[in-house]
Amino acid sequence: MKKTLIAHRGMSSLAPENTLAAFSLCKEHGVKWFECDVDILQDGTVIISHDDTLDRCTDKSGRLCDITRDDLSNIDAGSWFGDIFTGERIPTLQQMICLANDKQLNLNIEIKSCAASAKLSRLLIDNLITALKDLNPERELIISSFNHLVLSEFKQLSPQTPVACLFESHNLLDDWNATIEWCQADYIHPEDKGLTREMVNKFKDAGIKVNVWTVNDLARANELFNWGVDGICTDIAHQFPSKYRL
Repeated sequence: MKKTLIAHRGMSSLAPENTLAAFSLCKEHGVKWFECDVDILQDGTVIISHDDTLDRCTDKSGRLCDITRDDLSNIDAGSWFGDIFTGERIPTLQQMICLANDKQLNLNIEIKSCAASAKLSRLLIDNLITALKDLNPERELIISSFNHLVLSEFKQLSPQTPVACLFESHNLLDDWNATIEWCQADYIHPEDKGLTREMVNKFKDAGIKVNVWTVNDLARANELFNWGVDGICTDIAHQFPSKYRL
């Protein structure tokens, strides 16, 4: 069975997360998949960011929904991580897609819940679908979200795109299969914490593919693959043996 290795927010232990630098390093290390997060600015620009604020991973503070594309050139998203990344910018979705096409990388894009409003969430979905038309057809793609309402809406508008329901351990309840069916999901992305072989067997018996997050222990990853999971998301993709990067 093919074992998929997904670099969590790019090569996030080697470069600032969710930046073009982190994504570019996937190619350098032979990792074919990366995960990233999309959110939206006040003017409808879709950008790559896990948080809905600038505080943790830039030199600025404030909400994403209060800034526009014009502000991005004045925001440093790299110097917090290391001197050589000073001047790294928050990527736009279009920039990330161009890089994926150029480097021949596959994408797991997580749609973040837009805290500002449902209106912006709908705009995020619409603008994401429009931008993905520029992704080369040979690139593989998974769209995921913890917000299953948003994910279901995306799937209705883009039925040909594979989607994945994300679950934290505490909300992976017995009705997971109903959620999968409601979202017409191709994948389940459960949290590693507390995941058992019995649970994996149930997912696989239901005909659903399984990618586990976030696995930063090689022995645990090996165990999960032996249980039959299809892929893992990790912060340390560069430390995995070459057999996972073929």
